Amino acid sequence: MDKSTQAEVVDALEAMIAEVAPDLFARAMYGGIILEREPGIAATSVGGYFTYRAHVSFEFSQGAQLHDPGKHLEGKGKARRHIKLRTLCDVSRKEVAGFLAQAVALG
Repeated sequence: MDKSTQAEVVDALEAMIAEVAPDLFARAMYGGIILEREPGIAATSVGGYFTYRAHVSFEFSQGAQLHDPGKHLEGKGKARRHIKLRTLCDVSRKEVAGFLAQAVALG
């Protein structure tokens, strides 16, 4: 993934977060951006996004509880799941906004 595409994906994610979950707080952590219900309290983390050489990963703290009929979520851990975004179209095609809305609704 080139830097331009990576920047487009991150910009799209930030716009989507502002629309879907405007009450979440974003902070830099672990080399990415963590989204929390209460600022600075990791236990309130909903998820976050991280940039890598080949993709941007959007991760959900309680992703195993999310409804995923399209099988977009990856990971086999007890709680966390992630979505790898390789193109700008992946942000909508892989339904990131819907997953974020579900994650926020988990409370």
